[in-house]
This record gives sequence, structure tokens and C-alpha cells, in this order.
Amino acid sequence: MLVNADFSRRAVVAPDQYQWVASPESGVERVMLDRIGAEKARATSIVRYAPGSRFPRHAHPAGEEILVLSGVFSDEDGDYPEGWYLRNPPGSAHAPASSGGATIFVKLRQMAPDERKRVRIDTGAPSFWHQEDERAVCPLFSSDAEQVSLQRVDAGAAILAGPVEGAELLVLAGEIIAGANLEGAERYAAGAWIRLPAGAYPEYRAGAQGTSVYLRIGPPAALPDGEQ
Repeated sequence: MLVNADFSRRAVVAPDQYQWVASPESGVERVMLDRIGAEKARATSIVRYAPGSRFPRHAHPAGEEILVLSGVFSDEDGDYPEGWYLRNPPGSAHAPASSGGATIFVKLRQMAPDERKRVRIDTGAPSFWHQEDERAVCPLFSSDAEQVSLQRVDAGAAILAGPVEGAELLVLAGEIIAGANLEGAERYAAGAWIRLPAGAYPEYRAGAQGTSVYLRIGPPAALPDGEQ
């Protein structure tokens, strides 16, 4: 299966374009944002757990990245309310579930094979944030290949400081405005997912009320060895 699999092109999925697809487990649905592969895929998704739903314990050979968007997501290590960020490194395993329901942003099979650090960050804790010019930043992960953060960007401020090798954004609150001409500008509301290739970028700015975004800077992760 291929969904938004051409990483040389911009990809956008707005909330009114969400197509919820049932997973193999009852009560779990997902929106496929990008995907290469069938059930075991290199994938970026929004996943919705109905109350009481769960997956059996399974491994993540190439890692898993999670941001809890709403509700409480759980596994055998703990309960993670809205705002928690998790990185389960390659080779890790867990049994995810939600007793009361949850929606999460998930990236599967997109980690370097030598990544070993397990990450758990409560982005609701002020101690994880610092101020940088026209934004507050909560760093989530950094390596030679990628930098991942949450950012609260002031109204009218640029989202990206300059050209990058690639970027991925999920609008968490407020809106992003693309283009200097506000009357004709594209607007991306909360829930919009944007993936940008390396090269020239439109002028992305925070809307009139500011915006909160998940932001990943770096080229797309390669497929795990041996996969097409």
C-alpha cells in the first residue's frame, strides 16, 4: 500500500479530508497520512482508540514515535494523558490500550537502527519549555538526521526560519497561514498535517491567535533494511 509515498512532493491532509480506516483490532481506527507497506508498514498516522480497546503485545523492529493528542493512552509501563510524547526505540515491544479512549499521532518504522534511548516527555510540564525569539519550544528529540519539537509560535511569526532538508508539521492549535497575501492564503487549522520536501517553501506563518505545532526537521527516514 502506498499513501503519500512520493517524498519529493508536498503532502497535506486537512481534518475534513480524514478517512478513518479500521485496524485489525476492534475499536481502533486510523487515518493514514503517509504509508509504504501493508499492515507492517513505514507509516505516519493518526490513530483513534475507542474506550476499552487494545492491541496485543507486539514489537517495533524499527521504532515507534507517539504524541498523545487527546484522552489517555496506556501500555504496561504507564498511562499517558494528552500532551505526552513517547519514543519506543527499535526492538522495543509493548501492548498499547486505552481504557477511556484516546487519539494519538504515530510514526512507525522511521528510526535509525542504532537508536536506543526510550523517551517519555510530559509536554504539559513548563520545565520542558524555553523561549526562542517569537516562539516557545519544547525539544523532544535531536540527532544528526532529525530535530523534533513542539512549538508555540506567536501570531504572525514565521514557522520555519529558512530552507531545510525537509519538514513535517501537525497543527495542534490555532492555524498556519501560507502566503504573504492574507486574502488568498491557504489556511491550515488544528489537525492539519503537512509534509514538505527539501527545497523552496511557501511562507508559513502563525495565524492571528498564534499556533501550536509538532515540527520535525530533517529528510524523510529511509525504509528499514531489506524493505521496499
